[in-house]
Amino acid sequence: QVHLVESGGGLVQAGGSLRLSCADSGRTFSSYIMGWFRQAPGKERELVASISRRSGATFYADSVKGRFTISRDNAKSTVYLQMNSLKPEDTADYYCAARGGYLSDGRKEYDYDFWGQGTQVTVSS
Repeated sequence: QVHLVESGGGLVQAGGSLRLSCADSGRTFSSYIMGWFRQAPGKERELVASISRRSGATFYADSVKGRFTISRDNAKSTVYLQMNSLKPEDTADYYCAARGGYLSDGRKEYDYDFWGQGTQVTVSS
């Protein structure tokens, strides 16, 4: 099974950086595609970035390309989201999620099987 726990959220000024981490306490982390989603108040949960099992392929939403970087360390069963040049519109609850299949199979909330509890990111202007 997969048990995901996020950390690293907080309050930051516009233009600043944060690094989110998501650790899995299970033993099958490397078997899963990993993704970071976010959900702002009143909005749908959206995929921000995802990464293949061995980090060979990544996906980024257009809104974060060039500013966010997803990475993973399978030895530590951890996926990261480095967020630079943060904007107030990046304010949201951020969730990591895991799924089987292939990176291109689906990018919706329902395509992912396991979820963390979320961490809040607030970007002040």
